[in-house]
Amino acid sequence: MKNQLSFIILLCSLLTGCATESVSPVVEPGKPAEVVTPALPPDKPFTKSIQKKVAWSALTGWRDDDLLPAWQAFQKSCLALSKQPVWKASCQQASLLKQPDNAAVRKFFETHFMPYQIINTDNTQEGLVTGYYEPLLKGSRKPSSRYRFPIYAAPDDLLTIDLGAAYPELKDLRLRGRLDGRKVVPFHSRADIMNNPKLLDGYELLWVEDEVELFFLHVQGSGRIVFDNGEVMKVGFADQNGYPYNSIGKLLVERGELPLEKASMQGIKQWGQQNPKKLPELLQQNARYVFFRELPSDLSGPIGALGVPLTAGRSIAIDPLSIPQGAPVFLSTTWPNTNKPLNRLMVAQDVGGAIKGGVRADFFWGFGHEAGIQAGKMKQSGKMWVLLPRDYQLPLVSRQ
Repeated sequence: MKNQLSFIILLCSLLTGCATESVSPVVEPGKPAEVVTPALPPDKPFTKSIQKKVAWSALTGWRDDDLLPAWQAFQKSCLALSKQPVWKASCQQASLLKQPDNAAVRKFFETHFMPYQIINTDNTQEGLVTGYYEPLLKGSRKPSSRYRFPIYAAPDDLLTIDLGAAYPELKDLRLRGRLDGRKVVPFHSRADIMNNPKLLDGYELLWVEDEVELFFLHVQGSGRIVFDNGEVMKVGFADQNGYPYNSIGKLLVERGELPLEKASMQGIKQWGQQNPKKLPELLQQNARYVFFRELPSDLSGPIGALGVPLTAGRSIAIDPLSIPQGAPVFLSTTWPNTNKPLNRLMVAQDVGGAIKGGVRADFFWGFGHEAGIQAGKMKQSGKMWVLLPRDYQLPLVSRQ
């Protein structure tokens, strides 16, 4: 058995396709979003962080936050969490509060929940807080000289193998690849796809006009496409090719192409406009490739990994090996590129390929130009506290 597990782990490293992330549910146009139960079971140790029980007074700015927007986001979480025994009672109690005010929401959390500070495994208390948003791209349902860059749907030959089905020790690990004869091999990388578009013939969902904007759509995981006639289509994450995320901003800094302070989304876009011949090679350094699906037009926000619409300014992406998906999280950080405090109750409703570790969050800013500016600038230090039901039993390995 040990040798079999070693082989599977080796296979994961060779195929670069093992991931612990949850895949967002497929949503067919015209149908309501599917609510899924988070993949991480409540009794599993959170191996990427330590949870330390603290008093409410330890939460910087807790008494000053307007909790109502986060309350609405938490109610969306309960659509999924209420299926879990450890969350069921808390979500039932939450449903009894009809049109609560800020004081009632604060009392609810202080009565039914306990705060735990998230601590990194090296015992440090601070970590990185970045931002993401829902971009708007110009596009078309048909290719043309203007609209040349395809957005692809998930191809049929992309394999996703749940290793936990055969090996419980590898629960939550998924292997991605494709069949080559009788062999499972890595799926096509970004470079493969960019250099040979015929690999995905027939899976074009749309075409857009800007290659850099398309790249950042992959990074954000969802967006809106506006057509020449004014029609808007919402698209969301469907799957990915199994490769780890590699930051092209970091690469530009290492190559001396950009100073660190300009390695933001806006700075990278400007570099791409100024260096069109160098751009394809740079983009190919991030082998990860994302596939999309059309979303219903009436969704209040993009669908996160929890299976519910995200809430601008109140949803965050986290590492599900650090924080339970769907849980309220109090975040203490600063506004992008400033020292102005940003202390706010958030809800962990998403995951991301680059969001790994204990004190690590990606702040969802919402849709549009202003949201993009804030998301592109955000690279702040922060602290985090997860709020858990009072009867939530953390595994001993995860708590102090």
